Amino acid sequence: MADSKPIWFSRPTVEEANRRGEQTMVDHLGIVITEIGPDFLRATMPVDDRTRQPHGILHGGASVALAETVGSMAAAYCVDLSTQYCVGLDINANHIRPVRDGVVTATARPLHLGRTTQVWETIIRDERDRLVSIGRLTMAVLKR
Repeated sequence: MADSKPIWFSRPTVEEANRRGEQTMVDHLGIVITEIGPDFLRATMPVDDRTRQPHGILHGGASVALAETVGSMAAAYCVDLSTQYCVGLDINANHIRPVRDGVVTATARPLHLGRTTQVWETIIRDERDRLVSIGRLTMAVLKR
């Protein structure tokens, strides 16, 4: 988003964000939240036997799971969780470059933060900072 003001309703700590993923698919895939900036959430995921497809490269579904994880977590921290919650409506991805091993890093930033919807873009890069995948996630903001 163009303005540089913080987007968080309540800015979480990295430790708090990682606790949300414990004992879930996030934990199983090895996704770790590494940074929460003024307008982004960043996480890493290993490219290993948990996240590779049969051809030995990063599974597109694992990339999408990473993109949805960082976008969904970020979306939740932009609303008052005592009165609202966010759920995914749509996600799509473009897979640009194969990755065989190492770690990928995903950075989610909002494209739109509305009253009833949010749209997040997640850029996934490899350890050499090359573009791997681009995801776009649409979230619904619902009342509790």
